[in-house]
Amino acid sequence: MKSPGRRASGRQAMDFETVRQIATSLPDVKESISSWGWTFKVRGKLLACPAVNRSAERGSLVVKVGMEDRARLLSSEPDTFYLTPHYAPYPSILVRLAKIDRAGMKSVLQMGWRFVTKDES
Repeated sequence: MKSPGRRASGRQAMDFETVRQIATSLPDVKESISSWGWTFKVRGKLLACPAVNRSAERGSLVVKVGMEDRARLLSSEPDTFYLTPHYAPYPSILVRLAKIDRAGMKSVLQMGWRFVTKDES
């Protein structure tokens, strides 16, 4: 299985429209506007949003993921995925959009979707 963050050389950096297309293709995901700007929510629960805290690098996305998945992504692809002290207490990961391709973004958003919906019947 391809690693989520792998980016083939020569591909364009991820942009908002592509993130929107991927996120809203997942079941029950809706785009909304919050104090952070645009967000993607699953049945009212946050899935992803821009990383707006000043500790995050420009062009980063926050995706909710479980702590085990987060640890695996951080150790396997530190160029794509990272954390700052502000985001460390939360079950989430920061994604450098310039370092991820469409397939990787889809994989991470699906991972987040499973995490956000895991306790639902």
